[in-house]
Amino acid sequence: MMQNKVDVRGAPLSTAPATTTVINIPVETVVPDHVVWSLFNTIFLNWFCLGFVAFVYSVKARDRKMVGDLTGAQSFASTARCLNIWALVLGLLLTIISIVLLGMAYAAAYGALLQAMQESGRYH
Repeated sequence: MMQNKVDVRGAPLSTAPATTTVINIPVETVVPDHVVWSLFNTIFLNWFCLGFVAFVYSVKARDRKMVGDLTGAQSFASTARCLNIWALVLGLLLTIISIVLLGMAYAAAYGALLQAMQESGRYH
């Protein structure tokens, strides 16, 4: 069995005070780029192509973040967020209005068909 001996020599010979070095590591600022939200709006709620434009700005925000330009990334991400909100709100509203109008048109057509059939004597 091997034992290591450590020599204890006492206090250091220098009387200079010990110095410390502080290294500041910047904390990575999280900049959301909204790519997933933009992709959703592009695929499902793409009224007026706002989802596609938001997707373009989201990709630009991600590119700026990758090269370290956080200010540019935040600017593009903010624009993408605004466009995504508008795309979502307009998409939902126009989809609901379209469904209601389509239902009303089908109901009117069905009523006119029934009336025509009753007048012709084929339906009692």
